[in-house]
Amino acid sequence: MPRRVNFHTLGCKLNFSETSTIARQFEEGGFVRVAPDEEADICIINSCSVTEHADKKCRNIIRKLHRRNPNAIIAVTGCYAQLKPTEIADIDGVDIVLGNNSKGDTYKRVVELSERGRTHIYSCETDEITDFFASFSGGDRTRAFLKVQDGCDYCCSYCTIHNARGASRNIPISDIIPLAQRIAANGQKEIVITGVNTGDFGRTTGEKFIDLLKALDKVDGIERYRISSIEPNLLTDEIIEFCALSHKFQHHFHIPLQCGSDKILASMRRRYTTAKFAERIAAVRSAMPDAFIGIDVIVGFPGETDEEFRRSYDFLEGIAPAFLHVFPFSERANTPAVDFAGKVQASVATERVAELERLCGRLHYDFCKKYVGTTADVLFESTVRGGMMSGFTGNYIKVKVPYRRALVNRIVPVELAGIEPSSNICGRIIE
Repeated sequence: MPRRVNFHTLGCKLNFSETSTIARQFEEGGFVRVAPDEEADICIINSCSVTEHADKKCRNIIRKLHRRNPNAIIAVTGCYAQLKPTEIADIDGVDIVLGNNSKGDTYKRVVELSERGRTHIYSCETDEITDFFASFSGGDRTRAFLKVQDGCDYCCSYCTIHNARGASRNIPISDIIPLAQRIAANGQKEIVITGVNTGDFGRTTGEKFIDLLKALDKVDGIERYRISSIEPNLLTDEIIEFCALSHKFQHHFHIPLQCGSDKILASMRRRYTTAKFAERIAAVRSAMPDAFIGIDVIVGFPGETDEEFRRSYDFLEGIAPAFLHVFPFSERANTPAVDFAGKVQASVATERVAELERLCGRLHYDFCKKYVGTTADVLFESTVRGGMMSGFTGNYIKVKVPYRRALVNRIVPVELAGIEPSSNICGRIIE
């Protein structure tokens, strides 16, 4: 009987693309992939360590899997595994720990372990991370996440990513295009371009991110591209102009801000000011007035007084993005921010998160409402909830219509007829 394997992914889109590639390796090796909540002979966890909550969630998943599958091989990889392999190895049930440099060897190592019947740790905190694990996600009939870059050289004062994933690096454009062609051959219409610091693409190959975008734009079969996240200082006029003119690159940008206070930005060691950030937002809107702009924000960073938070709130309200991804500051070991003065009480940070989430709800509703009564092309997904299916416009407005199987993975014109309090748009298919 084929051995059963399930997969558990925490964290970013990059992790999802890598897990999907690891899963394909197991399936090609004769294993049967089962759902995360089903019994399995092998359990693979691709971990995140961006916050203490992510670490805790990983530990809880390990314990739950071990209780459910006491005889299963449990393998843990990813950023938490890279940073604290011994801590993970000490959890009952864990058989193997693989850091990010060995993530691409997960299938090989697990097979070796199952044959030898011994416990191994293949990663440690001092590993130099130089490998590039080329990957893309599958399973979703509509879109794929394509990894084009890994690591980061920025070393922000609160972040462990440089330690967990190493320096910025990438493979050549000539190696990425065949991956995009494979995605097209699978029938997926949309690619989300992912990386740790995506706009830093080319650091190890002498190429430029704009060169990658132009090459991807020519891949037959892919009708839409989205850039998952790009630092404001790397979002050049050339990139903005190209996306505005391209028929494939969507008017959708995810741009991390982290704080709307210049004092806190400097303490975070970010590479821009609020003035620079606002100028980049204005440049996007000048070229693409309909652009959906999502912004990352951290609240409760050391030194964020009530006055600094209010300054950040007012800045965000002023530039009016379509969405805010709000996170409370999480102190991480071996980062400079651990020793910063001006700690913010957890209860205060929680209140600030709630305040920004309310602002997000208002901004998102206002953005979506502007398009009620217009027509847009929507790429529909296969998920059905309450007899309804949904998809996204080019500028990332979620649209719901009554389920019709024939619409799955198709881009069709839809009249945006009304809006719900959740900001979901109710649509009517234009026959």
